[in-house]
Amino acid sequence: MSDAAVRVTAILTAYHPDERLAAVVESALADCAGVIVADNTPEGSPSLASKLDDPRIRVIPIGRNLGLGGALNVAVKELPPDAQAVLLLDQDSVLPAGLVSGLAAHLRDDPAVGIAAPTPWDAKHEAFYNVGAGLHDSTADREAVITSGMLVRRELIDEFPFREDLFNDFVDIAFCVDVRRGGARIVQDYRIRLPHSMGDRREHKVGPVTVRVIHYPAWRHYWIARNGMRFAMDNLRQHPLGFVPMAVFLGRKFVSTTLFEPDRRNHLPALMRGVRDGVLNRGARRYLPAGANPPGVRLRG
Repeated sequence: MSDAAVRVTAILTAYHPDERLAAVVESALADCAGVIVADNTPEGSPSLASKLDDPRIRVIPIGRNLGLGGALNVAVKELPPDAQAVLLLDQDSVLPAGLVSGLAAHLRDDPAVGIAAPTPWDAKHEAFYNVGAGLHDSTADREAVITSGMLVRRELIDEFPFREDLFNDFVDIAFCVDVRRGGARIVQDYRIRLPHSMGDRREHKVGPVTVRVIHYPAWRHYWIARNGMRFAMDNLRQHPLGFVPMAVFLGRKFVSTTLFEPDRRNHLPALMRGVRDGVLNRGARRYLPAGANPPGVRLRG
């Protein structure tokens, strides 16, 4: 795959997007042949996605919130035949110049690379999200990367559908696991930064130590716990020790919520129910945003 032959189409998922949407699309069109916007905004609600006006943009008004996995699968079906790589984006991540060409070079130079990703950057606090990312000055193989900013070979995105039953969280991790099991590498380029928001990141003082905690709404904490447990159980046979890092991850989430979440009375029950529902392979309707209807989830009250 020569550099000139890498024809990239961007897929952007949206849900009640704000004015940043136009800037994200414009930044993508600087280096991509086209942009597909899968709009999860429920029918009847205004969406700025409908105001995008460019022949290179294809807006899909889904009419209900299918979640991240569902919206991505809808958009993948609309990819043009000549798209050789797909750039996945969130509605708030404006691409810096050179990001697409920098990631495409990894696909061009190594046929074994299936996904190339930038490094998420917290522009507000001028810090990396990935622990230790600042210690690297090149690239590294990763087990998983976040959805926003990942550049994926077309054949892989056609082969491995995104899990719709996970609604939002762990969709990217599950996809990356499928890609790696298929034999492809995932690389993250630490030289390429993508400004990205991962929730309300705040700094808390514990004596002389500064602790950075990402605060989420209670419904999001529910799905983090639910999908984390579900993911671990689904991979139990292939990765029986997967419960260990997941237990550590969820344990840290419980501790940080207990210590630093002002509304812990609502957040801790959301986490606990998420763990239980992950084990039972079901979802709680009360923790879905308005208009959400994730396919493949057995919902209860």
